[in-house]
Amino acid sequence: MKKVLVISYYWPPSGGISVLRTLKIVKYLRDFGWEPIVYAPSNAHYPYVDTSNELDVPEHLQIIRKPILEPFRIFKFLSGRKKDQPLNSIVQVRDRKPSVIDKMGIWLRGNFFIPDARSFWIKPSVKFLLKFLKENPIDAIFTDGPPHTNTYIGNLVSKKTGIPWLSDYQDPWTQVDYYKMLRIGKSADRKHKKMEQECFKQASKITIASPTWKKELESIGAENVDVIYYGYDETDFKALKKEDSDHFDIVHIGLLGIDRHPQEFFELLSKMELSKPVRLLLAGQIDIQVEDALNSLEGNFKLEILGTVSRKEALQLAKNADLLLLPLNKAENAQGRLPGKLYEYLRTYNPILALGPVKGDAAAIIHSTGTGICLEYEDKSAQEDLLKKLMTEEKPFNPNLKEIESFSNYNQTKQVAAYLDQIV
Repeated sequence: MKKVLVISYYWPPSGGISVLRTLKIVKYLRDFGWEPIVYAPSNAHYPYVDTSNELDVPEHLQIIRKPILEPFRIFKFLSGRKKDQPLNSIVQVRDRKPSVIDKMGIWLRGNFFIPDARSFWIKPSVKFLLKFLKENPIDAIFTDGPPHTNTYIGNLVSKKTGIPWLSDYQDPWTQVDYYKMLRIGKSADRKHKKMEQECFKQASKITIASPTWKKELESIGAENVDVIYYGYDETDFKALKKEDSDHFDIVHIGLLGIDRHPQEFFELLSKMELSKPVRLLLAGQIDIQVEDALNSLEGNFKLEILGTVSRKEALQLAKNADLLLLPLNKAENAQGRLPGKLYEYLRTYNPILALGPVKGDAAAIIHSTGTGICLEYEDKSAQEDLLKKLMTEEKPFNPNLKEIESFSNYNQTKQVAAYLDQIV
């Protein structure tokens, strides 16, 4: 069996969505002739911890670790946050009004921690891996970014060893929607882009999470680019059964940042006459401005802000939903934004309302799978029509199960293995 070194900052016990792409690929690689060896930090400061992810780690998997120096604990102390408080990107999901320390942290992140806040892991990792690989031959390297510290480690190790490298992108680097929010100066911007181009040149193969982002990556010089979707894992849904409710439940799981605030939809809910009792269930971290706006609304619906829940609880909420809400980032690259939760929404077979570009990649997938509709944020009339339809019709959409199955993690890993075969 051929061997692939998988370099990933996110690894169990990490929770959240970011860990799942690499974890699920590693879970199924053996089925396609590849034995993964995982390199991950030994002491990472993850925003969320979910020990249930350990269940997806293949038996007898070789995992090698190296300590990482991160600024998050220091930043939390200086900014007055609690040690156990989840800290996602404060430019997207704010837990309070930005302080001077917050603003300074954002500026330092973009201008001194390049490519990201895990950059101190690059040099020790490269040194460690070069020594490891002399004694433990492999056939290929796989990295997944962000954090693009992973990407740059893969670049340097591939360059120094000549081992072919598949560079995977969950999100772009300099084209990512929050890049402009980091207040990056001209000098730092040049460094980011120079490092990005180095990685494009060295990679034997590049994969990214959406068709639009593939084209955008190619537009700045990337070559041999293809799409690997986030996907869903069938085993996560085997034990889930839809639970009955007296309410019409509208569910959103995951981060709800200011850049995807569905204000118009929430206002619609507060004003329209509802033929059924409605609950709006929000699981995950919510931007403070979004939460304040929600709490100021009055109406017939019941609001439940559930906070951070386990992955199993989140999937059960999605399974029980009468409508799954999928607001997309209000950003220049929103056409290509395909949130990881989209695929889990698809697998529930429940109706989806996406808010964002009606000709974007998410809209195309929702249409092709027959699972819902994508509407513009401002289109309250169409949103109201949809809600009335869902409350009166038993099956307004007809999910295409075969098309949905094509997005499974198993099928996506099959494609990753094919690309690894190609570069070897």
